[in-house]
Amino acid sequence: MDQVSLVIILFAALLIPLVMAKFKINSLPTAVMEIIVGIILGPSVFNIVNTTTSISQLSTIGVIVLLFLSGLEIDFSLFKKRRAALTPLEKKNAVNVPKYSPVRLSVYAYTTVVVLSLLLAAAFKVSGLFSDFWLAAILFGTISLGIVIAALKEKELLSKAFGQTILLISVFGEIVPMMGLTLYASVYGSNSQSLWLLLLILAVAAVLLLRFKPFFRFYQNINKSTTQLDIRLAFFLIVTMVTVAESVGAENILGAFVAGIVLKLLQPSESTRERLDSIGYGFFIPIFFITTGVDLNLRTLLTSGKTLLLIPLFFLAYMVAKLGSYWVLKLRFKQANALAGTALTATTMTMVLAVLRVAKSMKTITTDQSGAFLLAALLTCVVSPLIFNKFYSAEKEDLVKTAVHFIGANLSTVPVAQQLRKGWYDVKMYTNHPENYKTYHAQAPVELMEDFTPEQLEDKGVFDTDILVLGHINAERNYELAKAAHEYGVKRIIVRFEDRNVLNEHEDELKEIGVEVYNTPEANITLLRALIESPSTLLMLGNTENSIYEVRVVNHLYTNVQIKNLQFAQDITISQVIRNRKIIVPNGSTTIQYGDRLIFTGNKQDAPRIRQALATAN
Repeated sequence: MDQVSLVIILFAALLIPLVMAKFKINSLPTAVMEIIVGIILGPSVFNIVNTTTSISQLSTIGVIVLLFLSGLEIDFSLFKKRRAALTPLEKKNAVNVPKYSPVRLSVYAYTTVVVLSLLLAAAFKVSGLFSDFWLAAILFGTISLGIVIAALKEKELLSKAFGQTILLISVFGEIVPMMGLTLYASVYGSNSQSLWLLLLILAVAAVLLLRFKPFFRFYQNINKSTTQLDIRLAFFLIVTMVTVAESVGAENILGAFVAGIVLKLLQPSESTRERLDSIGYGFFIPIFFITTGVDLNLRTLLTSGKTLLLIPLFFLAYMVAKLGSYWVLKLRFKQANALAGTALTATTMTMVLAVLRVAKSMKTITTDQSGAFLLAALLTCVVSPLIFNKFYSAEKEDLVKTAVHFIGANLSTVPVAQQLRKGWYDVKMYTNHPENYKTYHAQAPVELMEDFTPEQLEDKGVFDTDILVLGHINAERNYELAKAAHEYGVKRIIVRFEDRNVLNEHEDELKEIGVEVYNTPEANITLLRALIESPSTLLMLGNTENSIYEVRVVNHLYTNVQIKNLQFAQDITISQVIRNRKIIVPNGSTTIQYGDRLIFTGNKQDAPRIRQALATAN
C-alpha cells in the first residue's frame, strides 16, 4: 500500500501542472492546487491515498527542503543602502520618493503587521476562541515568500521599487515568525533546552560560511556532471544545520532555513539554484503539499461547529493583520497598487504549514484548530492573488526611460546621443570645454562643467544613471572616472581609450570589474574587416527597417527556454549567444540561460521592446 499511495501522489504531482497549463489556471499557486488535490485523494473525498511511514518521511524532507529554498530566496542586497537608488528622471518626477526607500517602507509595513498580529491574538484569547496567544500571533504574522515571489515574477516586478518593497515585507514575514517559532518551541516545548544554546546554530552557520566561502571560487574548474560538488555541499549544509538545530532543542526547519541563508551568502551560481529548485520542486516539495492535503479530513473538520466558525475568523485575521501595510505603501505608491500589495502580502501558506507541524508535535494545538488555520491560509492563497492581479498597474516611476550619461561631447559621442534620444533612452551629456558646449548644446542636451573630478560628478548626479559612457579624449582621466563610477555603483560603464598604451595597462583590471572598453581605430578596423568578409553586414547596418541588437538576459521568464519556444521567436533572429565569454552559434533547440548575451536582428519597431523585456531583471 505504501508504494501504491506514493505512485498516486507522484502521478498527481506530474498531472497538476499539466492540467493547470492546459486550462490556463494562473490565478492559483501550484502549491494550493497540490493541497486541494491531496484533499480530494485523501479521506475527505475518495480516500485512495493514506499517509504511511515512508510517505511521512518524504513529506518531512519536503518541508525541510522547502524552508531551505525559502532561505535561499532571500536577497540580502536589498538591505544595502544605495546612493544611486533612483535615476535622475525618478528624482525629478517624484520629489518625496527618496524619503521612502523599499527598506524603510518594508520595515514600517511589517511593524504594523507585528502590532496587528499581537492585537488579533489577544482578541482571540480574550474571546476564548483560541487561547494560545503567542502561537496565534506567530501564525497571523506569516507571509508566504514563495507565492509572493511567483506573483511578482509573473508581472516582472522584482527589479522595481514596488516589487522590492513587497518582497522585503515578505522576507520579514518569514524571518520574524521563524525566530518567533524557535523561541516559542524553546520555551514551551517538552524537551526544550537553554535558550543560549540557540546561538550555537548561528555559530555553526558562521563557521560553515567562512569555511566554504573559497569553495565557490574554484569549484567550477573541477566540477563535472558525475560529481555535482555544489549540490553535495548544499545537502551537507542542510543535514548539518538540521542536526545542530535538533541537538540544541530547536526545530529542524530552523536549521534548514539557516542552511539556505548560508548557501545564499556563498553566492551560488544560477545553475546551482536551478538544479536545487529542480530537486526540491520536482520531487520532495510536491509530496509535502499533497500529503498536507491528504492529512486534512474535511468530513471530520466541517462537522465541528467551532471549526466552521474559526475558518472565516482566521481568514479575516490573516487579512486584517496585513491591513496596516496599505497606509504605509500609499506613502510611495498609487492607491490601487497599495491595495494590491497589501492583498499579496496577506498570502500565507509555507510558514503556516511549518508552524502547524511544530505546534502539533508539541501538542499545543488540536487537529480541528490546525485544520481551521490551514484552510483559512488556503483561502488567502486563492483570494489574495486575485485581488493583486485585479488592481495592480504600472507605477509612473517604472515607466522611465533608461538613463544614459555621456562624459565628453565630441564628434564620437554626440551623433550616438542624438540617435539614442529617438529610442527608449533618457540622454544627458557633460563637457568641460566651453567651445564644445557652444558647438553641440543646440543639437543635444549638453551641460557645461568646470572639471571632471569624481566629487563634482557625484554632486551633479552624473553617476546617478543606468549607463555611463566615458567618451573623453583623456584616457587616464577616463580610467580614474571608471573606477570611481564602479565604486559608486553605476550598473554599466563604457570607456573610450584612444591611447593604446593606457588601455594595455588597465584593460584587464577594468574588465575584471565589469567595465566595457573600446578603441575607435580598432572598432573601425573590425568593421572594415567585417564588411570585406561579410558584405551583407553593411546592408544590415544601413537597413532602415531592421537593426542589430545585443542584450544580456536577466529576466527569469526567458531563461531555461529553447529559442524556438520564445514567445517572440518569429519576430527576431538570434545569430549568436555569448556565454562565459564563449560564442555559441544557436539553433532552435538552444536553451537560453541566465546571463547569456544575445546578438539578434529585428524590426526597429518591435526589437527594442523585446530587448527591454529580456534585459528587465526579474
